[in-house]
Amino acid sequence: MATPEDFEAAAARSKELPAKPDNTTLLKLYALYKQGSEGDVSGDRPGGFDFKAIAKYDAWASQRGKSQEEARQEYIDFVNSLF
Repeated sequence: MATPEDFEAAAARSKELPAKPDNTTLLKLYALYKQGSEGDVSGDRPGGFDFKAIAKYDAWASQRGKSQEEARQEYIDFVNSLF
């Protein structure tokens, strides 16, 4: 199982990707990181025309119910797959 140190190392490594990921990949990275670090999404879904905030909220909400440990491991595996 992934340790918090492994998770943070993967987060640091994600900033060194050889190419900028597409939006779908970025949203998945964001959602898994937030789920792994904070757990289930909280607060209200953004409204109006803040499409970026809405997309990020929805991506994180899609991970609801996944344990932090599971999300951390999935995040690490996903980051490693991008290299």
